[in-house]
Amino acid sequence: MSPTTAWALQRFVVAPLTILLALWLWATLPVTLVVAGVMSAFVPGWLRPVRLLWIAVLHVTLESLVLVAAFGLWVGSGCGLLLRRPWFERAHYRLVRWYLVVFFREARRVLRLKIETVGPTPDAFPGQPLLVFCRHAGVGDSFSIMYALMHWYHREPRIVLKAMLAWDPALGVMLSRLPSTFIAKGRGRDLVAEIGELASNLDENDAFVIFPEGGNFTPGRRSRAIDRLRGSGREAMALQAEAMAHVLAPQPGGVLAALDAAPTADVLLVAHTGLDHLDTLGSLWHELPMDKRLLMGWWRVPRTEIPVDRAERIAWLFDWWGRIDAWIAENQPQDLARSRR
Repeated sequence: MSPTTAWALQRFVVAPLTILLALWLWATLPVTLVVAGVMSAFVPGWLRPVRLLWIAVLHVTLESLVLVAAFGLWVGSGCGLLLRRPWFERAHYRLVRWYLVVFFREARRVLRLKIETVGPTPDAFPGQPLLVFCRHAGVGDSFSIMYALMHWYHREPRIVLKAMLAWDPALGVMLSRLPSTFIAKGRGRDLVAEIGELASNLDENDAFVIFPEGGNFTPGRRSRAIDRLRGSGREAMALQAEAMAHVLAPQPGGVLAALDAAPTADVLLVAHTGLDHLDTLGSLWHELPMDKRLLMGWWRVPRTEIPVDRAERIAWLFDWWGRIDAWIAENQPQDLARSRR
């Protein structure tokens, strides 16, 4: 499918259907609440279907409100003529931040989640551009990291993410207007050059965000990543990847491009536990955490500690991913009731 066709389908089919779905969910909410309440008697967890239903209604409603607001910004910008101006960019960032704040506050209340951070978070060094390298384990981690960067630390992220996320009704519209790069296989583009351009000219409140693993962790992807390393003659890296049970071997191309494009920016590495593998409707039903204590780990690496040589930088990245893997193994989610004992 061509980019133009995908853009048209997203704007003129997916977005309107999302708004219609929100209206339908609210119109049928009394009935669906009763059904969800009956189902709760047969499903493990306290009122799990009811809580999941409310999260779904909240998500679709917020997506619809963002789409309406985005249309208003488009009209106000002269039907798109001024969308790239600083004022409209800031307005879009504020709109995304509003969505994330409302969603996460309500989700944490309904799901009864406690999120704790470990390590030097970005507020420890304001006024400096950052390169943020994140563990990738599902949509949940992407949203939680964006929420933390934008709400807690008032950063304006520039993000590299998979092309499939462009189909998200509101996310696709908003990120197409903000500094971002969608990665798709088989496209005739120099993605490394695009990533380098995105990481260039960062200002004091910017945060360039990339997920070096390139995809969500699954056992199959882990095995294929190891096979690719071994097949290309990088036996030492393959052995390191085999030793990591919770993360994929990082792909260094985008990381190296970002380091070259932002030669003075420090690096922040981010990992989390508890929002893993939430990438399908089935996984959301079975694995969305409830009544849990989740951890988000942050590690700041000053620029002076990052090697200059390409091979040494790749080794540095693999070493850090090994540390993150060990941290994940030691910090699995805890039941809130158990953690208070």
